[in-house]
Amino acid sequence: MTGAENTFEMANFKRQISKIDRKLILGWTALVLLFFLLRLMSLTLLPVFADEAIYVRWAQVMRAEPTLRFLPLSDGKQPFFMWLLMFLLPLTEDPLLVGRLISVLAGFGSFIGITLLSYFLFRDKKISFLSAFLYTVIPYFVFFDRLALVDSLLSMLAVWTYLLAVLLAHYLRLDLAMITGIILGAAFLTKSPAIFVAFLILPSALFLHKNNRLKKPYLLQLIKLGGFWLVVYFFAFVIYNLLRLGPNFGMIATRNQDYIFPIREVFRHPLDPLKPHLNDLITWLPNLFTPPVILLIFLGVFMRWLMKTDRRQILFLVSLFIVPIFTQSAVARVFAPRYLLFAVWPAVILAAVGIDCLSKYLGRCNKRLPEGWLQGVIVTLLLFFTLSYVRWLLVDPAQAPLPRKMRSGYLEEWTSGYGIKEAVSFINRRVAETNRNILVGTEGYFGTLPDGFQMYFDQNRRVIVVGVGQPVREVPVSLLNATVDNEVYLLVNQSRFLVGQDARLIPIARYPKASGPNGQDFLLLFQVKNESS
Repeated sequence: MTGAENTFEMANFKRQISKIDRKLILGWTALVLLFFLLRLMSLTLLPVFADEAIYVRWAQVMRAEPTLRFLPLSDGKQPFFMWLLMFLLPLTEDPLLVGRLISVLAGFGSFIGITLLSYFLFRDKKISFLSAFLYTVIPYFVFFDRLALVDSLLSMLAVWTYLLAVLLAHYLRLDLAMITGIILGAAFLTKSPAIFVAFLILPSALFLHKNNRLKKPYLLQLIKLGGFWLVVYFFAFVIYNLLRLGPNFGMIATRNQDYIFPIREVFRHPLDPLKPHLNDLITWLPNLFTPPVILLIFLGVFMRWLMKTDRRQILFLVSLFIVPIFTQSAVARVFAPRYLLFAVWPAVILAAVGIDCLSKYLGRCNKRLPEGWLQGVIVTLLLFFTLSYVRWLLVDPAQAPLPRKMRSGYLEEWTSGYGIKEAVSFINRRVAETNRNILVGTEGYFGTLPDGFQMYFDQNRRVIVVGVGQPVREVPVSLLNATVDNEVYLLVNQSRFLVGQDARLIPIARYPKASGPNGQDFLLLFQVKNESS
C-alpha cells in the first residue's frame, strides 16, 4: 500500500469513528460502570451460603491434590465452576471473594451476550441497550451474579449457545457449529439443566429463511442446518464425556433423580408439583423482576404479536423462557429461583421490546413527546423501582424484600453463614495470642459448617476444623479428649444445639442471623474445657 493510499485509509477510518454517536458511547460506558458497581459493591456482605461453602472447599482440595480434580462427581456435581475457581484461588486471601468474582464475570459475559443477541434479533440499538440495562438493574440477576454458585456461569453459557445457534442458522457455517458445540459442552460440564439448552437450540431454525445470500430452497437449507446441529451435539457430547476420566461419573445421573420426579410418576400426579410450583412462580417473578418489568414483558410480547412484526423473534424468546420453566415446574422435586436463572434472562429482551413498543405508542398518541424522551422517562421509573430493591442487597441484605424461600435459605436458617467471619476473626486472634494448636469442632460434616469455616484456614496448619455431626446433643468426646494438646472450640447453630447447661462449654460469642417468622437463629461459639482441666 502506497503512502497516499495509507493516508486515505486513515482519513476514512477517522470519518467513520466521528460518525459514532458520542452519546451512545457515553451511555454504554455508564452502563458498564453501573453493572460492575452493582455487582462488586460490598460483594462479601451477604454471608456465605451452604453450596458456596461446598464449592469453595472442593476447589481448595482439588488444587491441593491433583488426583482429586473430579471431586465434585462424588456428590453428582459437574466440576467446571470448581476448575475455574481452583486456578484463581491465589488471587486473594478471601476464597469466597474469588468464587463470587467468577459469577460477576459470568454475569458480564451474559450482559455482552444479551446485548449481541438482542441486536441480532431486532437490529435495533435501542432495544439492545435497553436489554443490557435491564439485565444490569433487575434484582434477580444482581442477587445471583454476586454469589459463588454455578448458576450464573450456566446462564452465561446458555446465552452464548443460543446466540451462536441463531448465527449458525443464519450463516450455515461449520466453524460456528463447532464453537456452538464447545460452548454447549462447557454448559454440560457446569450443570445438568444444560439439557434444556441443548434442546432449545432447535427453535433457532426459525431464522433459517433469512439467509437470503444462499440461493437454495428452504428444505435444503434445513437439511444442511440439521447436519450442523449434529456437529454441535457431537462436540458437546465429546466434551461432556471428559467427565468419564474421573471416578463416580454415574453419580451425576443418580443425584439428578434427587431433584426431579421420574416421568411415569409425573403422569400419575400431573398437577403435583406443577400447581404449587406455578404458585411459587407467581410470587417469585414479580418480586425479583419487579412488577413494572413483568408488565413490560407482557406488553412487548402482545404488542409485537398483534402488530405482526418480529413474530419469529418473539416466539423464539418465549420458547427459551417458557419451556424450561414449565418443564421444571412439572417435574422438579426441589424448586428454587436460582435453578431458573439460566431460563429467565430472555424475559429481559422481551421487556426491552415492551419499553420500545410503549414509547412508540405514546409518541403516536402525542406527537409533541419525542420517542427518546419517553424511553428516558420509562427507564428512570424502572431505575426507581429496581434500585430501591437492589440498594438493600448492597447495604443490608436482611432488609431486602426477598421471596420467603430465598430469605430463609440465604439469611435465616442453618444454610446462612452469618457469624462465620466473626468466628474466623476470633480464632485468628487466638492463634496470634497463643502457641497452642487450635481445634474447632462444628456441627455437620458438609455444607455451611464445617466447609464455610474451614475454607478460611486452608493454609493454616495451626487450626484444625472437624465436623461432629448434627444436631449436637452432647459435648463430643473427641473434642474433650483433644483438650489435652489443643485449645478446643465448638461452633454450632442454636437451632441444632440440644445440649443443656454443661460446665464444659464456656460461651464465647453469639452471632445473630436475620429474623424470620419462626424467630431468630444464632451461631454459637463455645470453648470446650475438660472437667479435669
